[in-house]
Amino acid sequence: MILFDTDTCVEILRGNKKVIEKFANANTTVAVSFITVAELYYGAEKSNNTAKNITKIEKMLLAFEIIESSIEIEQRSGKIKANLDKKGNLIEDADIFIASTCLEKCETLITGNEKHYSRIQGLKIENWIRQ
Repeated sequence: MILFDTDTCVEILRGNKKVIEKFANANTTVAVSFITVAELYYGAEKSNNTAKNITKIEKMLLAFEIIESSIEIEQRSGKIKANLDKKGNLIEDADIFIASTCLEKCETLITGNEKHYSRIQGLKIENWIRQ
């Protein structure tokens, strides 16, 4: 199973043909974190076309498995944040939760945000946006 970061979902919503084609040809289950779902709804709510964007999000989410939070994800998030903090290398909490979700439940995180996620030890990432 692979996990899509929020930025990859946004690319699908924007019609990025390269990302959509890779998604259509993925030979594995594709999931999103509960955090990504929240971030997508936040983006829709602050947009100029809230109802239309919510409808697009809800249609897209039908194609994903949504991974809810768990004690294991929360524990791993705490460890990752503490490690990053000790190194003076903190990233946003949402990114830490998404990375923790991937490390607990998935093989690879699909993201365009390599700069942040490359700081997390053991996290395998692929960038479908810039490939």
